[in-house]
Amino acid sequence: MFYSNIKLLPNKEKLYIKDEINSEQSLKMPFIKVQKSKAYFKRFQVKYKRRREGKTDYRARKRLVAQDKNKYNSPRYRFVVRFSNKEVTTQIVYSTIAGDKVVAAAYSRELTRFGAPGGLTNYAAAYATGLLVARRVLTKFNLADKYHGNKNVDGNDYNVEENDEGPKPFLALLDVGLRRTTTGAKVFAALKGATDGGLAIPHSETRFVGYDSEAKKLDPEVLKKHIFGGHVADYMKHLKEEDAEAFNRQFSAYVKAGVKPEDLEARWKKTFDAVRANPALVKSGKKKATEHKNKRPLRLTHAQRKEKVAAKLAAGKSDE
Repeated sequence: MFYSNIKLLPNKEKLYIKDEINSEQSLKMPFIKVQKSKAYFKRFQVKYKRRREGKTDYRARKRLVAQDKNKYNSPRYRFVVRFSNKEVTTQIVYSTIAGDKVVAAAYSRELTRFGAPGGLTNYAAAYATGLLVARRVLTKFNLADKYHGNKNVDGNDYNVEENDEGPKPFLALLDVGLRRTTTGAKVFAALKGATDGGLAIPHSETRFVGYDSEAKKLDPEVLKKHIFGGHVADYMKHLKEEDAEAFNRQFSAYVKAGVKPEDLEARWKKTFDAVRANPALVKSGKKKATEHKNKRPLRLTHAQRKEKVAAKLAAGKSDE
């Protein structure tokens, strides 16, 4: 069907008079709507590569990176927390025009050296990794003796207080990337570890596990239990009773190391103490590869190519 002969009535309403067109004519004249004009494509601006890949939230990054003009070239440090399927990564980073510079970094795979029982992506591991990078960066800037952080981990919120004699505490801003900042998220476990380690990171207690939004209050016992892996111990006991086969499969690393559910709290406490005692980075004993496996042959010089051709000709004459 097709509408034509539009006529305006005195009251500015439109009267549509219907004209019937047979099906053959309607197939020959389909209605084509121009979706995007030439002006659209001429003005189209390609987004940044990491935005197209869905890796960077540039709206958040702009607010984290931008520094006040009157602070000149003072770096604005970010406490970066990232999670993969196997480990937790924490970094202290600042941005320049040439790119981001990493001041210090810590990975949860390092925790095995400090006596961690396993589970390198859980809440306790995130806390320990944040604590490790905090002590490491303070040691690098000679602030470890001035700011010891919170040694008594009781689950209460802790904020670093500035020393009267100076220097000021090391300030960093939390960078969560694309992670959802929900209450109880593991990124805030890393933040808790960093603040207990002595870093000044602006935050509130409303996102820590154990915070009750209705009562507007944090339950420190719940937070302490998660920091020392108590929730993992409870699940281990439950799964061992319900399905021993699933327990051996899921907690195979714990079973192999001989770690029992009741041992987790003591093991994590030992790990935290070891991190504070010596947070220095230990390089792996792996040697750098001297030669590449798929090394391309060096390009011959003109004289070498001439000699190669002459040798082939001489070999051909000798065969004849």
